[in-house]
Amino acid sequence: MSDVAGILLAAGLSRRYGSDKRLKALQDGTPMVLASALKLAKACPRTWVVIRPEDEILKRLLEDAGLMTVACSTASLGMGHSLACGITAAADATGWLIALADMPFIRPDTYRRVLRAMQRGALMARPTHAGRPGHPVGFAARCYSELTALAGDRGGQTILDRDPEAVALCRVDDPGVLKDIDQPHRD
Repeated sequence: MSDVAGILLAAGLSRRYGSDKRLKALQDGTPMVLASALKLAKACPRTWVVIRPEDEILKRLLEDAGLMTVACSTASLGMGHSLACGITAAADATGWLIALADMPFIRPDTYRRVLRAMQRGALMARPTHAGRPGHPVGFAARCYSELTALAGDRGGQTILDRDPEAVALCRVDDPGVLKDIDQPHRD
């Protein structure tokens, strides 16, 4: 068994954004998906980025940066499918730290804080900021069957909701855990 693996969900269709936001350059010029993936990889050196099969440019960009990709043929059916695909790709991990491509403002220390909760035995873990739960979200290997059975748009939230007492909450001073880029004016 390996350590906790990072899974970055980057197979969305950017419907609310109006165009493919994954390659949108942030203020420093880094494409959003690459910024998110590299921050996750600092905490989890073994990070998989879930993309769509037709994402050749994205695949090349990520792999050139030393990241692993996995193409999800059912990504258009919802985030649950992408998450299940990523978990399957890293099936031998002791757990998974799940992050979203459109949340590039999460600080690396926040990723490490959630990861430490996982390494200390948490079944599930996530950061909170200003009393609100955010991302990334960690799941222990015991959640494998539930995670790989996910479908539709809800993703891992259904698992978190089943047993909220089992979720280790990591309080952080990081507004990035709540800030996603869903619309062009929000970046």
